[in-house]
Amino acid sequence: MALWLARASKLARRAARRLPPLPSSHGDTTPCFLGSPPPDLGPPAAAEFSRGFCSVRRFAGESTSIVEKPENGFAGDDQVLDFPGGKVSFVAEMNFLPESQRERVNCYRVLDDDGRTISGSRFREVSKEVALKMYSDMVTLQIMDTIFYEAQRQGRISFYLTSNGEEAINIASAAALTIDDIVLPQYREPGVLLWRGFTLQEFANQCFGNKLDYGKGRQMPIHYGSRRLNYFTVSSPIATQLPHAVGAAYSLKMDKKNACAVTYIGDGGTSEMKNVQGDFHAALNFAAVMEAPVIFFCRNNGWAISTPTTEQFRSDGVVIRGQAYGIRGIRVDGNDALAVYSAVHAAREMAITEGRPILVEALTYRVGHHSTSDDSTKYRPVDEIEHWRTSRDPISKYRKWVQGNDWWSDAEESELRSRVRQELLQAIQVAERTPKPPVAELFTDVYDQIPSNLREQEQSLRDTIMKHPADYPIDVPV
Repeated sequence: MALWLARASKLARRAARRLPPLPSSHGDTTPCFLGSPPPDLGPPAAAEFSRGFCSVRRFAGESTSIVEKPENGFAGDDQVLDFPGGKVSFVAEMNFLPESQRERVNCYRVLDDDGRTISGSRFREVSKEVALKMYSDMVTLQIMDTIFYEAQRQGRISFYLTSNGEEAINIASAAALTIDDIVLPQYREPGVLLWRGFTLQEFANQCFGNKLDYGKGRQMPIHYGSRRLNYFTVSSPIATQLPHAVGAAYSLKMDKKNACAVTYIGDGGTSEMKNVQGDFHAALNFAAVMEAPVIFFCRNNGWAISTPTTEQFRSDGVVIRGQAYGIRGIRVDGNDALAVYSAVHAAREMAITEGRPILVEALTYRVGHHSTSDDSTKYRPVDEIEHWRTSRDPISKYRKWVQGNDWWSDAEESELRSRVRQELLQAIQVAERTPKPPVAELFTDVYDQIPSNLREQEQSLRDTIMKHPADYPIDVPV
């Protein structure tokens, strides 16, 4: 220990270097990412700081002055320790870090509740074409959720889960990405797939599990996936997609691709520990250390099924956790399509050009039940749900802005909703009539040559179906 301290003392005899202060976003509607360089930094300092917190190269600004009579009782270079990661200052006082900041992290928004742009707000401009596609897809997602939910209640599909109240998160974040960006979703992001070109017929095929379903009927409804659209298949276990996204992002970086990985998670997924490891924390640390170009997008909708955020964690939401791992982050109004679009667009640019992970926390509300297996009125007040459904609806807010630009009319609204509803009902009818995958598909796509134990299982299943045909669906070819 003595030798180590002596060596540390020698290494510490250099000038201390400090991190520049974090910028303040109070009173400013410009997207402000936690950990961004201060606006007044000169080019050299800004360039050095932009590399992140992940190595000893991250510290800007040197001090060569010697304090002769320091108040803390240490003199000169003995005040610092040259520790891996940068200089650490010594002090004589015992000071514990506070459990939280005095003020909560601000939330970036562009549109007020009446759909008007906030005075002085700065955001990424969208063309009329993009703006209308965003609105059209938000409405389409809303109608799709309504009809598929009703189909489940009618017993036509086994399960469904809606994105009610989170349409802006789905569509606006997707609009800010490119098709080359790899998406690793949770289960409440079908709008990202819709934006990329997944058809209503493809959605219906998956929910009904017919032979045209890319998963061949082996997944629950709403577990979509598309190789051609760079959208990984949804997996039910919570948060497992996060470490995968970091790996995908690192591969993009190694291949020098002009793209990033984007992964979505709910607030509950950031505090899950059901699989012991805690994938959210492992993924953030992995991404920060490897400087992977990945966007972690958290939908903080207030509820992890029936558990409110107040019973999940004591921190200031999710965005603040990024700083603990050396990750830049931003909090955004998830019900504001323009704010989400602007924040994700900026996050993507930083992730790729600076080679860094970004954490985005979107504050929103899950208006619908968690799924068709849930009744949220059992654990939250109905008037709370109604308030968010009416007063904070992202589609209504965005429509006011679009109409305020004279880009939309009531007649176009009526035509859009009627057309989408008819297309979706037609897609459901086609999906219902399409045959199911044969039983043999249960045993394919894992091994090149099916092993003997699986062949035995397949034969056993066929024998059981033949012996008890009434216990098995008659529309599944044996």
